[in-house]
Parts: sequence; C-alpha cells; structure tokens
Amino acid sequence: MTAQTSGKTAPEAPAADPAAAAPLPVLETPRDGVPLVIDTVAGLERAARALAAGTGPAGVDAERASGFRYGQRAFLVQIRREGAGTWLIDPEPLRDLSIINEALRGVEWILHASTQDLPCLSELGMWPDKLFDTELAARLAGLPRVGLAAVIESLLGFSLAKEHSAADWSTRPLPEPWLRYAALDVEVLAELREELIKVLEADGKLEYAEEEFEAIRSAEPAPPRTDPWRRTSGMHQLRDRRQLAAVRELWTEREQLAERRDTAPGRLIPDSAIVAAARAMPSTVPALLGTPGFHGRAAQKEAPRWLRCIAAARDTEDLPPLHIPTHAPPPPRVWARNDPAAAARLHTAKPRLAAQAERLNLPVENLLTPDHLRRIAWRPPTPIDLDTVSEALRSLGAREWQIRESAAILTVAFLDPDPLPEKE
Repeated sequence: MTAQTSGKTAPEAPAADPAAAAPLPVLETPRDGVPLVIDTVAGLERAARALAAGTGPAGVDAERASGFRYGQRAFLVQIRREGAGTWLIDPEPLRDLSIINEALRGVEWILHASTQDLPCLSELGMWPDKLFDTELAARLAGLPRVGLAAVIESLLGFSLAKEHSAADWSTRPLPEPWLRYAALDVEVLAELREELIKVLEADGKLEYAEEEFEAIRSAEPAPPRTDPWRRTSGMHQLRDRRQLAAVRELWTEREQLAERRDTAPGRLIPDSAIVAAARAMPSTVPALLGTPGFHGRAAQKEAPRWLRCIAAARDTEDLPPLHIPTHAPPPPRVWARNDPAAAARLHTAKPRLAAQAERLNLPVENLLTPDHLRRIAWRPPTPIDLDTVSEALRSLGAREWQIRESAAILTVAFLDPDPLPEKE
C-alpha cells in the first residue's frame, strides 16, 4: 500500500504510513498446540474416528523426502478438520491409510498444489471425493504470487514461515520445529478456501476453478514413461547411439541401486556424471575416475559397477535410436521454415489469447495449456469452425470453461491469420 496524496503540489513527499511499513504478524504456533505424531494402528483408528466426527472440509498436506530418499512417497501426512483438530500421521510404519480415506468419504479436501501430493497420498490408499486446490484457485484469481505463504499473506494478512520445506522428512524422530511447521501448513487452509471462493465468485471464475479441481481429481494415472532414462539431464549433448546406450545402462543401474538403498538416485552419482562417463566411454577404473565431470558419493566406491555398465554399452548390438517417435509438434522456432501457415496461426493466436487472459485476470497458461495451443495450431481440424475447434480442444483435454473462453478466438485466428513478420 502506498500513501495517497490530494494531487496538490507539496514541498516534500508525504511521510510513509507507519502502519503500511509494519511487518505482518507471523503465524508461529498451531492454535491447538503441536500434535503428537500418530504411528500406531490404535492411533490411526483414533484419528479416523475424530476426523469422521468433524465438520466441513478437511485441510490435507503431505511431506516427502525428495532428494534424500528413493521415489516420492509421503513421510508425514497432515490433516485438519473443524471439530477434529490437526492430526500428524507417520505413514512409514503403517503403509495403509485407507481408514482415513473412509473417514473422509464425501468430504471436500483442501490441498495446496494438489498435483504434488495426490500421487503419494494415493499410494497410501487416500483419494478425495471432492477437491479444492488453493494454489490453482490463487492462479485463477489472478494473484501475483501463489505459494502458500504468499497467498496467506495476501488474503489472510499474516505470514507463514517456510523454513523447513526442503527438509529430509524421512528423519526420525522428527524435530519439534518441523512438526510445528507441518501442522501450520494445514492450520488455515479452510479459512484460505473461504477467502479464495469470495474472490473467485466476485470475478465470476468459481465455476472455472471447480472444473479445474474436478479435472485433477478425476484424471487417469499417467501411463509409464517410455525410456525414462531419456530424461537424464544434459543427454541432449550426446549424438552417438552407443553413448546413448551407455546412458541407458548407467541410468538403469543407478536406479536399481538407489531403490535397494532407498536413496535418491542423484545422491549416488548425478545426471551430469552419467553424461560425462557416456561421452568419454572409459575402459578402466582409473580412466573413469579421471573423467572430467564424473563425480558423486558413489562414484569411486562403485566405480567397477559403473565401468561394467559402460562395457555392456560398448558390446551391445541393442543401440537405442537417437530420437523416439512422437506425435508432438516440432519446436515452434522451426515452424516458419517447415510450415509457414502453422506458424502464422500460432503467431496470430498467442497474443490474442494473452489479451483474453489479461481481461480475465489469470495466467494465459491457465486459459489454455500451451501444449494444447501448439497442437491445434500445428494441425487444426478440417473444416475450421467454432464446432470443430471446440471439439478438437475437448479431445486434447481442455476444460469446458477454457473452450468457451478460447475456441472463438482460435477459430478467427486460424481462419484469418496475420502475416508472419519479415526476418530482419
């Protein structure tokens, strides 16, 4: 907030409002204190009874140990519901939290950035019947910052410390300050939901949010990725199929070892070490350890293991192709050369969609997923009209509100695209 003036000339700038400069109050302690961690079946049953007897929606969160442990499983689950209080549950000794899921049957769950936590909750037998995502709601509401602490500051008027967000949540016992942080993450989700609903309703966007939430909740699990080793960071530097085979062997071996040791793969050797070894293709342990860029906690100790992978890649006849077939459009930077008409469609549609997003006060990527725009601009339906464009967007997975707000814009842009700018 800035101090307002009357518009008259003044010899000096008005003094800053002391209240405007005052720091926001900090939410430091849960209103009911820091709960004990539930790690027994009896405790879990007690939590289920309390949550079932509560009222209203339930704030839900999960803490993982990304970068420390293998996979993305939850190491702490936090739930708060009016009348039931806050519950902190350690899923490691329990593994199955379906009793909590049953206790919350028919209850709306409030999560922040739900797509991050729903997969690990699903592994525990938990999945909402109804969802409210405060991060996505904040995006659709047009808030400039959508992290949980920022949204709380904007709408509730106090700050929330986030100093333990990157902690190793597999640590046992969990330190009390971490537990306090975890409880605070669900402390005000219900109040935050109410404020976001007010903003969305005032802008006529609550229906948009509800469609988005249901799309997340009802989405089918993603199919297993083809050749997941191709996601190795930096692999684009390699142009030889045998080097790719080395990446494949090293990545697979690292993955299996990481799973056995329950550690993050990058803590053994990072992706950059895999790429460095694959580029050099050394044939001895000293040569491997002397390869620039080859490092990591398990680089030296497991050097014979990594060398066997390189040897297997050197001897194999099963060389992976440089690229796997894809139905995705090529990078837009080559469209003008490969398909000028498609480039003109994209060039025309993008700024018009951006203008529409600005009118709606939401990010353009929420108005229409960039991948959907590229796909339909690259290969539009035939004939191009409002019905065919709408159906094409629907088949790509666009929500109905997105179709209503963007299909007509795309139709006009595709039927009468602006000329491409001339190259300088």
